[in-house]
Amino acid sequence: MANHAGKEGLVKVGSATVAEVRSWTLNTSAETIEDTAMGDTARTYLAGLTSADASVDVFWDEADSAGQTALAPGSSVTLVLYPEGGDTGDTYYTGTALVTSKSITGSFDGMVEASISAQYTGAISTSTV
Repeated sequence: MANHAGKEGLVKVGSATVAEVRSWTLNTSAETIEDTAMGDTARTYLAGLTSADASVDVFWDEADSAGQTALAPGSSVTLVLYPEGGDTGDTYYTGTALVTSKSITGSFDGMVEASISAQYTGAISTSTV
């Protein structure tokens, strides 16, 4: 059983690595379809459609044109999430995603940060480098 430190991860838009990533999240889910009928003694369900979405938190970098700037709301991108890095044998998740939101925040005593959300369209793939 392997464990990994979060610092090993990375995010790419296509083949371009997104700069200054602080964290990312991948959410996957499956709908359920109830198929309980009269006479059943317990509710029963079938698996429905699956979906996935992601969020990426970064220190804002306006010069990262192929990464952060490419993640503009309304954009369709190939979003690739690497939990354990990009070395041979490492696992990653990839798919086409629609960027749904981007917020940029700053405070006088902190860094300027951005939070980006995306909805995958279609299935995501799990592969290894």
